[in-house]
Amino acid sequence: MRFWLAVLIALAISVPTVQAQTTPADSSAAPDARELERRLDLLAREIDDLRLGEVAAPLESRHGLGPAASKVYAVGRGLSLGGYGEMLYADFAAERENGTASNASRQIDFVRQILYVGYKFDDRLILNSEIEFEHASTEQAGSVSVEFATLDAMLRREINLRAGLVLIPMGLINELHEPPVFLGARRPETERRIVPSTWRANGIGFFGETATGLSYRAYLVESLRADRFDGSGLRDGRQDGSEALFESVAGTARLDYTRSGVRAGASVFYGNTSQGMETMAGRSFDGRTTIYEGHVDAHVRGVRFRGLIAGANVDEADAINELRGLTPNGGGDSVGSEQIGFYLEAGYDLWSRLRPGTRFELVPYARYEELDSQSEVPAGYVKSAANADRITTAGAAFYPHPQVVVKADYQWLRDDAQTGTDQWNVALGYLF
Repeated sequence: MRFWLAVLIALAISVPTVQAQTTPADSSAAPDARELERRLDLLAREIDDLRLGEVAAPLESRHGLGPAASKVYAVGRGLSLGGYGEMLYADFAAERENGTASNASRQIDFVRQILYVGYKFDDRLILNSEIEFEHASTEQAGSVSVEFATLDAMLRREINLRAGLVLIPMGLINELHEPPVFLGARRPETERRIVPSTWRANGIGFFGETATGLSYRAYLVESLRADRFDGSGLRDGRQDGSEALFESVAGTARLDYTRSGVRAGASVFYGNTSQGMETMAGRSFDGRTTIYEGHVDAHVRGVRFRGLIAGANVDEADAINELRGLTPNGGGDSVGSEQIGFYLEAGYDLWSRLRPGTRFELVPYARYEELDSQSEVPAGYVKSAANADRITTAGAAFYPHPQVVVKADYQWLRDDAQTGTDQWNVALGYLF
């Protein structure tokens, strides 16, 4: 950009000079004050246009968002564009772990294409948004959604204001879900069913960081909807900011400490989920729900490590079951009054060891995960053994560029009902 800036300034200065030299004794050729002001204004616009097309600094995560989603914070002023995409191929074993036929078909899906659109009004006020196109079409279960859309008021490093459709600041995936950022062709199940990622809600709150490595985010948001909970977890309880019921308000907060490539922290969500509804018998309830998690994420000398434990407590789960039309001993779809999950994941950049100085990365990785979305259910209700899962994943991620990744892995899926089906996964992902 410095080169083009110098060219523009030189042109702005040289044009009137050349005219003065080549036009004989014509005073009208010399620009007056108004003409000079016009040319300087044009020059300023050209500089702004150059800024729009340039984000020369390396992409990095800022203020709880992924690298591509953070681009708007790096521009001087005006528009910022970014995004990411993900394609997934899955091939399933012919038999379940109990020996019965799985009847699962191979599938390939362009899972999502994302466009980040941001606008920096000035150094204090920033608009940021994510628009998601899922499954390559609005047909066949595809959709177009606003994943987040926020206005940030940048007050000072330690405290800033955020309002709009916010990403709930929980776990390692919900805010940082761009494919090159995490290992594994598929996201961990604990961060889909216990922490119901990707999870967003309308809200308002504060965020900031200190020079010592502490960062935080804290919001008041629309709560979940208890009538959408089921035995597999809390995921369907998300309202996603779309004509959301607002009878029940929730709070969510997160604290992280980052130093020397290691980030450790915890987060919590707390709020009623009944949204003013009553059971068929006229029973009112709160459905107070607490979701909590602790995490660590480390990138040190080629080693990548992640660990997360998450849990949820759902009060008055029996009333929620009544609201959903369930009766005691009536099946295994009861809401779990207690839910728990964890995973450990490790990888190592082998290519940097074999070929020091190369920009390529080859990261073999492994992940072990356990979760049970019905760790406990209300008295009289029955658990489903299929909701107690153990998942082992092994594979490798190849990065031909830091913003592009190809991941391939094999997953061994086990559950207490012995209905797990192993599968191969291959994913292509990118961010820009």
